[in-house]
Amino acid sequence: MGNDYDRETKNVAAPAEPGFKLVGFSKFVRTNPKSDLFRVKRFHHLEFWCTDATNSARRFSWGLGMPIVAKSDLSTGNLTHASYLLRSGQLCFLFTSPYSTSIAFAENVGPTATASIPTFDHVACRSFASSHGLGVRAIALEVENADDAFHVSVANGAKPVSKPLLLDDRATVAEVHLYGDVVLRYVSYKNPNLHRESDSPDSWFLPKFEPVEEGSSYPVDFGIRRLDHAVGNVPELSPAIAYVKNFTGFHEFAEFTSEDVGTSESGLNSAVLANNEETVLLPMNEPVYGTRRKSQIQTYLEHNEGAGVQHLALMSEDIFRTLREMRRRSGVGGFEFMPAPPPTYYKNLKNRVGDVLTDEQITECEELGILVDRDDQGTLLQIFTKPIGDRPTIFIEIIQRVGCMLPDEEGKLYQKGGCGGFGKGNFSELFKSIEEYEKTLEAKRNP
Repeated sequence: MGNDYDRETKNVAAPAEPGFKLVGFSKFVRTNPKSDLFRVKRFHHLEFWCTDATNSARRFSWGLGMPIVAKSDLSTGNLTHASYLLRSGQLCFLFTSPYSTSIAFAENVGPTATASIPTFDHVACRSFASSHGLGVRAIALEVENADDAFHVSVANGAKPVSKPLLLDDRATVAEVHLYGDVVLRYVSYKNPNLHRESDSPDSWFLPKFEPVEEGSSYPVDFGIRRLDHAVGNVPELSPAIAYVKNFTGFHEFAEFTSEDVGTSESGLNSAVLANNEETVLLPMNEPVYGTRRKSQIQTYLEHNEGAGVQHLALMSEDIFRTLREMRRRSGVGGFEFMPAPPPTYYKNLKNRVGDVLTDEQITECEELGILVDRDDQGTLLQIFTKPIGDRPTIFIEIIQRVGCMLPDEEGKLYQKGGCGGFGKGNFSELFKSIEEYEKTLEAKRNP
């Protein structure tokens, strides 16, 4: 790629990756050493690479209640790619697809001169869509200083993808390899105070994006507010965790093994990395081999043609409202959900969370198919969609965390990051649900 980092001019020897060994849910002791190597503020956005950004953006807008708020396309002078930004609260989804290479490369000033995402690459985007279908290309983090974050990451073993690029003297963007064809993108603003949520989208997202015309996007809002975690599937967990942990300084937040969440037929291993504030959570899964059935993680890796983002957990301020709206649209352009657990699951729910949820809320959980679990700190409500594209790969999780309210320096209450954990019981239910879903697909192939 044209933006590849110049390894010769920045020849920094990477230190050896530390060892990593899973101990499992029951033996894992959660600690927070506050070990970040650079300041990470929050998830900034997720960029999907696809072949039709217009219709992909509209489908997600309708299905998730996320208005299209900004654009960069032919109408804004971008001859390189079409990009549309969806936003709900702090959650930002960016959908990008390529324009004709003959037009882009015909420009006298180069194929990316008009691009609003300077790291965009025609060849890589087309190859990505061919290999993976609809999927996440970039997990973007807002950091204190993208230039520093990039150089610290590379010095600690990160594989560079795009060196820091200053955009319109307002924002800096850089990228390093995460796993598969997915990159970790760093974004920082020259004056962060000018980029608040209340500002217009084009001023606080990235330069060269313009607000969409009034009325061009339906003003929907289902209550989704931010990205809680982004999960990746990888062939081997230990080197992937060690790699990311080494160049970010992120600490381990949770662990699961096949004994925790598997079935008698298949399993997976999983670990979660988190930043200092535990507001940026990056879980990763690997398949367990040698079981009676092929692991669903292995199925993902085959259909995705390698590692990639498996699912995105979207935080709702009112999961009941969010689910009612999403389910209304499931059969008319929205997203379908995995089958709900059996009635016995909800009969036992009052004994487990009756002190947190009312009887009416427990009933609503059963009606909507919401899973509920808790740890020693809080309660987690969650539900999972079926795969959102043609392939049995990426899907979406809707969650709400309850509890863990703490006062900040000014005495205002905020919710501690990762409250309620990742729901070992819910994780197991999800695994069983996906396994049953895969069995229905196999039955069609083998009547």
